This record gives sequence, structure tokens and C-alpha cells, in this order.
Amino acid sequence: MVSITRLFDFPYYQQETYNLQVALATKKNGVWEKTSSQEYIAKANAVSRALLRLGIQKDDKIALITSNNRTEWNIMDIGILQTGAQNVPVYPTISEEDYEYILNHSGSMYCFVSDKEVLDKVNAIKANVPTLKEIYSFDEIEGCKHWTDLLALGEDDSNQNEVEARKDSIHTDDLATIIYTSGTTGRPKGVMLSHQNIVSNVLDSAPRIPFDPGKSTALSFLPICHIFERMILYIYQFYGVSVYFGESIDKISDNLKEVRPTVITAVPRLLEKVYDKIYAKGGELTGIKKKLFFWAIDLGLKYEPYGANGFWYEFQLKIARKLIFSKWKEGLGGNLELMVSGSAALQPRLTRVFAAAEIPVMEGYGLSETSPVIAVNDQRNKGFKIGTVGKPIRNVEVKIAQDGEILCKGPNVMLGYFKDPEKTAEALQDGYFHTGDIGEIDSEGFLKITDRKKEMFKTSGGKYIAPQLIENAMKQSRFIEQIMVIGDGEKMPAAFIQPNFEFVKEWAKLHKITLGSTDASISENADVIKRIDEEVEKINEKFGHWEKIKRFELTPDVWSIDGGQLTPTLKLKRKIIKEIYKDLYLKIYDHN
Repeated sequence: MVSITRLFDFPYYQQETYNLQVALATKKNGVWEKTSSQEYIAKANAVSRALLRLGIQKDDKIALITSNNRTEWNIMDIGILQTGAQNVPVYPTISEEDYEYILNHSGSMYCFVSDKEVLDKVNAIKANVPTLKEIYSFDEIEGCKHWTDLLALGEDDSNQNEVEARKDSIHTDDLATIIYTSGTTGRPKGVMLSHQNIVSNVLDSAPRIPFDPGKSTALSFLPICHIFERMILYIYQFYGVSVYFGESIDKISDNLKEVRPTVITAVPRLLEKVYDKIYAKGGELTGIKKKLFFWAIDLGLKYEPYGANGFWYEFQLKIARKLIFSKWKEGLGGNLELMVSGSAALQPRLTRVFAAAEIPVMEGYGLSETSPVIAVNDQRNKGFKIGTVGKPIRNVEVKIAQDGEILCKGPNVMLGYFKDPEKTAEALQDGYFHTGDIGEIDSEGFLKITDRKKEMFKTSGGKYIAPQLIENAMKQSRFIEQIMVIGDGEKMPAAFIQPNFEFVKEWAKLHKITLGSTDASISENADVIKRIDEEVEKINEKFGHWEKIKRFELTPDVWSIDGGQLTPTLKLKRKIIKEIYKDLYLKIYDHN
């Protein structure tokens, strides 16, 4: 029996336990190309043999940059790890300058890219990265070596014994990967994770996921360079789940219908978009159908797990599921039993409505530094509580510091930050990792996150403001796409708000309000400002008078990664947003 102590043990365990015909599948030219467990291992070994022939030594670094998840990435991952080298995944959407920094800081010797767009960015800075010997691509690109050149180089298996010797020399606590976190401030930090960090996290999170081993199908589309999706992919391998890689975010709804997955991972932003789309469709209905639709939604928003609402509620819910919610499920492929959400706080209303629709979202919590899972909800055994991130997983200890910060200890905690002993010492104190998040553990052992420690600020009156709490509440309004609460050192909290331009256009059409043709003109429209002010006032009622948003300005554009307002994991770059909208800031606080 294969015992799993290193990341490359997962495919061998999968082959021995399930021997899947479809381990991994990627769509090429309209056809799903399927790779079996056996082929997955054979190709990974060919890659390892080729890398040894190219002179790759233990602890060398190889960068992988891909715009979409694909089979080749996983084969390369195992092929690299078996040689004792480290896989350095890179976000495709960061700037050329960040590419240059990461490739130099890690000392990457080879770089594998998915497509021409990424290749052009790497080529632009290649001359400034002296360690970089060669670039290979997964797509066929003229003038660039193709990754299959490695498969050809490794076809002759006469040095497989060298690969086996290299594998045998790799210990569970050896470094496996360096993940550069998308810093909301400053340079990305290289999080060093060992085989044991990630393997323990997979094996300790696995009992929380209700899989039918060898019989589930997943659709994977969250960025694989992020530890959340990558660790989930190892869990899929452990449970014998057939993994289909989504073509792109735009094609997710087509892919859901084709693949009919039983499980997906998602981020709150995506779930908000799915819900908004469903809601908009309901708004187009007429008569009794429309009444039924909104009756079902109202019912869903009151959902409590484990029949807590009593018999009459459960009876109505049964009817709503049959008439309305079953159609939602069908729209998501028809087989979806579970969605796992991470990376940011999920609005409780979404948790409620999706659970009512029998597509439960299990929210979890973690960081790159914790491989990533610290806690996660599980519907079974009363392990699911709305508004929390679940209970800590086994072998992971969580405690709350005196200032409310969440501290974590366990085999999942990183080795440290690459080449940065100072930041490592700051994050790892007294055997605990300091998460930078503020939270609490309730009487039943559920963990609740309330804010980021670094994002809390004081107004000039000395009152503490927790911006995320206010932002998450405000984003429940369908008029508000993004919001950032400001007011550090000022007399009152205020906010920059990016309207949900699409929804505002629909609303204006319905109310026969004339809007300008640009987003900028929409954000200056008096009717729009008045309507959003009503939303803000309504949500303000939930907060203490010192926390209420007293003034706001609408921003004239969509916040995005390319625009610089968001990190690749869609978190707010607060410093940069304040800088971009400094005129609006001065207007709010009347600074001349």
C-alpha cells in the first residue's frame, strides 16, 4: 500500500486505489482530452527523466505560469517534485516587473508558460533573469520550445533508476514549493511549504469532505497557482475524483452543463455573480411564476441547517425545492452536491439560499502560510454553522490572542518566507503562526473571522473601525459591486463605492431613468446616487453610530486586477485604491 508522505505519492496512491480512466481532462479544440491515472504517472516520470538529463539538481527551482488550469500543469508538478526540485507557481496576471522579481528571487532555471500572452511577458524580462536557461510552453507557439520536447527527451527510460534514487532521497519535511503571495502592499513574499505541510493539510482536511471515493467528478477553474485550488487537486487525487479543467471563467456555465460535476470550489465573488444572474432571471418572469420564484428566495434567505426552523418551514422548503430550486441545480449541471468556498468572507445570505437549494456551500478559512486550510464547515455531524468558517481541522490548534488575532499551530504551518528571516520571525512567534486576522471561537468550537488586523483603523475620535465587517454587509446590496471603507485618522468613516453598473442599468430601464452611456456618467447620476444612499442608510442601521458610513463617493470605473484595485485573489489593494481616488477622498473629507 502506497503511504503518502510526499506530494508525488498522491498519483501512485490514486493508481493503486482507484486506477481511474479519467484522472485529468482538458478541453482541446472542442474535445475533452482525458488522461488516466496510469498515463498521468508515465508522463510525470518522463518529465523527471528529462529534467535529470537537463542537469536539474535537488533544490533547483522551476516556474510554472498558466492562465488556465490544465492537465500539463499537474504532470509537470509531479515530474518536478520527483527530482527534488521545487515548483514555483506564478500568477499569470501580475505585472512584468513582478514576474522579473519572482523569477530572480526564486532563482528559477526553467519556466513553463501556458500561452502566447504569458510568453510575451516572460520574454520581455528574460534578459534580466540570469538564472533562466529556457522557456517551454504548453500551447504550440512558433519560436518557443514545446513541453512535449521534455516527454521526448524522457522517453528513453534507461535513467528511471536515477529518478527512483532521487525520489527516495526526498523527505516529508523537505521544501516542495514556494508560493509568492499577492501582496496587498509591497513585494510578494515567497511562502515556503514542505511536502509535509501540504500532505498533512490534505489528509487532515479530507475527512471534512463528503466524497464517495472513486465516484465523484470535479470541475476545477480557480487559479492553480493559489494553494487553495492546488491542495484541493491533491484531495481529488486522494479520493479518486475525476477532474475536468474549466476552459475559462467565461465558459464556466457551459462547462458545468457538459461535465455535470458533483463538486466545485469557488470564491465568494463568483457565487455572488451566480446568484445575481439567477435573481435577474427571476425578475424577468411574470405572474404566478414570478411570485413563486420570490417566495422561494424569501424562504431560502431564512434557511437554518438541521431543521431548526421547524416542520412548517421544512414542508414549504420541500415545495420550493421541487418547483424552483431544482431548476437552479439543473443550471449548474444537475449533479452538484457541494461547493467549497474560500479566500474571502462569504455573505451569510448566499450560504443560506444555496443550502436551501440543496447546493450547500461549505465555507472554510486559511492562508498560503497554512497550506491553506485551518478550519472548514462540514454538513455532517452538526459541523455546519452559517456565518462561521467551521471548526479547525484535526491536528491544527487555533487560539485567539489577547488582541483578538487568530494564532495557528500545526503540521500545516509553513517553513518560513524564502530569503526573509525577519518577516519569518515576525509571523512565527512562540511556535504559533500569527495570521493577521481577527476572530473568535464560539461555545461550540466554530471559528468566526471578523476582520484583518492590519486593516482596522481608528477615527480621530479614537473609535476602532473594522472595515471588512461593514464592507461585507454593504455588498449585500445588489447596487454595490465593490466598496472600501476609509477614515483612518479622520472624524468619521466614509467609503468609495463601485456601483454594480450592470444592475444599475437594469434598474434604470425599469424605472424609466435616463443614464449616460459611460460608467463615469452613471456614477455621477443624481438618481443613482440617491438610490445607493438609501441602500447605505438601510445597512448602516446594523452598526453603532461611530461605525456608520457618513459619506460616500461613487467611483467612475470597474475595479479590477488590471486596473490595480484588486490583487489576483480579488482582495482590495487599499493603499492603491486610496491613491487612485485621492480626489474623491479630498472631496469626502473637504481637505483643500
